[in-house]
Amino acid sequence: MLLDTPICDYGWKAPDFTLKDPNGQSFTMSDHLSNGLLIAFICNHCPYVRTIADRLAQDMDLLMSKGIGVLAVMSNDYRDYAEDAPPRMLEFARSNGFTFPYLVDEDQTVGQAYGAVCTPDFFGLNSEGMLQYRGRLENLGPGLAGERQPELVNAMLQIAETGRGPQDQIPSMGCSIKWTRG
Repeated sequence: MLLDTPICDYGWKAPDFTLKDPNGQSFTMSDHLSNGLLIAFICNHCPYVRTIADRLAQDMDLLMSKGIGVLAVMSNDYRDYAEDAPPRMLEFARSNGFTFPYLVDEDQTVGQAYGAVCTPDFFGLNSEGMLQYRGRLENLGPGLAGERQPELVNAMLQIAETGRGPQDQIPSMGCSIKWTRG
C-alpha cells in the first residue's frame, strides 16, 4: 500500500534507542547526534527503496563525510516478510554499497515510537535530537539542466550548519511498514 509521510513536526524530540545490526553489533541513536543525524526507515523488499538504494548509498556517504550521522532502521515484521530478515539485510546492504549501520527493529518499538509509516521514511534530526526534516530523498521534478535535486542532502547540510531544517518539505512516499499482526 502506497503511503505518504506526515508533515514535519518541527522540534519533536526523537526518543533515544539502541538497536543491533544483523551481526549483533549495538548502535545507540544518541551516540550519532554530534552534527545532526538522519534516521532512514527502509527495508529490502520495498520497490521504492530498491529504486533509490544506489542514490541512498551515495547520499549517505556524502552526509557521513560531512560529519552527519546516518542510521537505517528496518521495522518490518520479517517473520511474515522473509525478504526483510536479517541475513537478507546483510545481502541487501552489501549489494547496494551501504556503509552506514542497517539496524533490526525486531519488536517494532522504534518504528512505532517514531510514527514511521512507510519505507522509505526519513527523519532528519539536529544535534539536540530535534526533528527538522521529514521529507523525500530528492525532488522528482526537473532541476537545473535536468540535474537531480537532492532534497534530503540539502536539508541535512542545512541542519548541520544552522540546527534548523527547511520550511518547505515534500513528504516521502513508499510501501507501508509491515506491522506484526494481532
